Amino acid sequence: MSYIIEIENLSKDYEVGFWKKKRVRALDDLNLQVSGGQIFGFLGGNGAGKTTTIKILMSLIFPTTGRAKILGKDISDVKMRSRIGYCPENPYFYDYLKARELMNYFGELFGLDAAQRNRKTEELLTKVSLDEKDWNKQLRKFSKGMLQRVGLAQALINEPEIVFLDEPMSGLDPIGRREIRELIAELRTNGTTVFMSTHILSDIEALCDNVAILRNGKLAATGNLDDLLSQSGETQIYEINVKGVTAEALENQVRVIAGATICVKPGGVSIQIADEKDIDKILPVIRNAGGRLISVQPVKQSLEEFFVKETVSISAPPI
Repeated sequence: MSYIIEIENLSKDYEVGFWKKKRVRALDDLNLQVSGGQIFGFLGGNGAGKTTTIKILMSLIFPTTGRAKILGKDISDVKMRSRIGYCPENPYFYDYLKARELMNYFGELFGLDAAQRNRKTEELLTKVSLDEKDWNKQLRKFSKGMLQRVGLAQALINEPEIVFLDEPMSGLDPIGRREIRELIAELRTNGTTVFMSTHILSDIEALCDNVAILRNGKLAATGNLDDLLSQSGETQIYEINVKGVTAEALENQVRVIAGATICVKPGGVSIQIADEKDIDKILPVIRNAGGRLISVQPVKQSLEEFFVKETVSISAPPI
């Protein structure tokens, strides 16, 4: 299988300190492959090495050891850069440029003619939901969220085959996050691969096909998101949500079912059972007590729980 991103034994050391310098390893022997046509989530706690990895892939910094390829080309290949897009965590542009001028500048870098630049500028600024009245406003007057939208727009002006997004939802309000989520999902539909790093786990759950989790610069887990959450090794739990009845009315009959627990929720109760067969025992009890069934659903491990389990560890020592 050919991969759109290939990372092999990638490490990065930094020197810290003034008088007595010491080396700290930010990225430690990372191996990772990403297939095309998907949204790939890149996760990890603060200082785990996510941004370091992306900066190495963008050739903004250089690895201590190891190598990487994008679109089958070594990351040192300059021509390959015309086929990718990149939006950093905190995009910074020349303050006195206007949004339209900035887009025109990037379009010209990619060799687009004037008509193409104008068309793509209007199309992309609309797509990232930047108000038209702000297109001719200087960037120094933009909020963080508005700059984030412009950063996303410039990352797409060359119609890239793969887009690297470092914290793409940073600075956006809930409506803005939803709009950008829809934009990212549309990119996948159109065949563009998205490699995104974010701390907003709900966005990862909503968007990503596969994920990788870093811990102290090392790869802690990688794979299909659903598979990772289902392979937790924990017993499957089923949750039955009911309204119109009190916990007291159900407690005596629920208690006799092995492994069943009951708890109060706003406007109703929730019953958790460990055996799917016990659902048939619970339903008549609810009906006889005058309750109304709302839902029956398996409770899978959340990404937040999995993330915490995979990333909590003692900090890596200096090398």
